[in-house]
Amino acid sequence: MGTRRRQYLRALGLGGAVSVAGCANRTEETRPRLGSLTLATATTAYDSGVLAVLNRAYTGRFGSGVDAVARGTGASLRTARDGDCDVVLVHARPLEDEFLREGYGINRRSVMVNDLLVVGPPDDPADVAGRGPVSAFRAISEAEATFLSRGDRSGTHVRELRIWEAAGVSPGGEWYLETGQGMGDTLVAARQSNAYTLVDRGTFLAVGGDGGLTRHVDFGIDDPPPLLRNEYAVIPVNPARHDVSYPLAMSYVGYLTGPGQSEIEEFRVDGERAFRPLARSADPEFDQYVPSDWRE
Repeated sequence: MGTRRRQYLRALGLGGAVSVAGCANRTEETRPRLGSLTLATATTAYDSGVLAVLNRAYTGRFGSGVDAVARGTGASLRTARDGDCDVVLVHARPLEDEFLREGYGINRRSVMVNDLLVVGPPDDPADVAGRGPVSAFRAISEAEATFLSRGDRSGTHVRELRIWEAAGVSPGGEWYLETGQGMGDTLVAARQSNAYTLVDRGTFLAVGGDGGLTRHVDFGIDDPPPLLRNEYAVIPVNPARHDVSYPLAMSYVGYLTGPGQSEIEEFRVDGERAFRPLARSADPEFDQYVPSDWRE
């Protein structure tokens, strides 16, 4: 079973490193640069496309590059624990709280929220359409319909396990497969194998919304049930633990919770809203860490 669980290939080549550098409308001659920020991020933020928009705007405003490595929440927090990044953008509150309690991260800020969907084959063999998440998962297990789990301790995987627990199901057997891949790749694999999966709205719109899979459990982005609410937070790595660029990390936090909120509000995929901003006013730390002559 182990070989079969890992047989899905990375169809889109997502989840690697992406670098956003340069300076829009400004040059190194007109202002100093703080260098390059290393961000470890959830693959859903990358796959949805919102991260590229935010990083490009941050770089254009301040001239500092962002080296973003997309590898899921669990792996991103491990990267931060090892001191191999300056800041993380993640979406699994239990893992975030553990990270903070252990002293590896400080100054967590909520950034944005969307929701999780249960998607699957258009003919819906497990008859999950219109159900709640717990009822839908229970129906999938009873029908032994193929379900693809990320199986990677990402934020989506952690939430998936919570839903199985609430449904009283210990998933396993031939119908339950783990991809070990990011959200975009798992969504592609689900489409190719006519399987169900749990996916965030942003990635589904960007990667899966082409008719191959249907949204069977979708309560809307504005007021989803708690088990489907998907909140993203940014957390700088604690400079007392590792030699990181804390001022640069805080400038990024300040951007995401300040000017970046407008980018999140305006972000659309094929005309559909993918995220809601959660920090409407500028973070006070923004003024502390960003040079005054860098602000517009």
